[in-house]
Amino acid sequence: MNELQSSAAIDKYAASCTNCVLPGLCLRSGMPPEDVERLDRLVYTRRNVKQGKDLYRAGDPFSAIYAIRSGFFKSELVLQDGRSQIMGFHMPGEVLGMDGINAGAFACNAVALEDAEVCVIPLSRFEEISHGFFGVAHLLHQIMSREIVREQRMMALLGSNAAEARLAAFLVDLAERFSARGEATSDLKLPMIRKDIGSFLGLKLETVSRLFSKLRDEKLIEVRKKRIRILDMAGLKQLL
Repeated sequence: MNELQSSAAIDKYAASCTNCVLPGLCLRSGMPPEDVERLDRLVYTRRNVKQGKDLYRAGDPFSAIYAIRSGFFKSELVLQDGRSQIMGFHMPGEVLGMDGINAGAFACNAVALEDAEVCVIPLSRFEEISHGFFGVAHLLHQIMSREIVREQRMMALLGSNAAEARLAAFLVDLAERFSARGEATSDLKLPMIRKDIGSFLGLKLETVSRLFSKLRDEKLIEVRKKRIRILDMAGLKQLL
């Protein structure tokens, strides 16, 4: 069933960019007030996604993009042998679903790592409102460019570095993304499990656990269950 047709899965109260709790991020960033008011018409609704549940599955018809309002997601690609490859992790202020634009179907699964909420923005509304509204088309291009640049940078770091440098790059990248939200860069919430971190970094679970211990022993980080406190950001960056 299409996600926009499932009344059980969608929270039917109005979403508003004007009153958004993420004013410096996501869709409305940098827009003048009059354009933000028009942007409100793009948002169909908000949708709540429980921890462990899918926002969408690979192969589902593309019909909307999703601005994350709260919670974390992972995007995963299921391989032919049944194994899953983690393609990325996504936090509030970021947008999911852009991978479905080209082929008309989502390429990956989007799974909530914790209870989450997204703003649903149907493609039909983009097309309807974009006529005579240059800001919408420009906005879409900005979102795509931002995601492409970030993913290319991470892929370059992960593809050419040793295991320790990959984990350091992962933590530095998360810290920078938290910083963009105005949050402390030294105290990171990691709702993803170590196995998923390993899948994303191309490392075995045992290697990820060993590297976290190594960085802790070197006084670069402090590990507290699912939170990582960065003690020496400069030292982490020297590993890249």
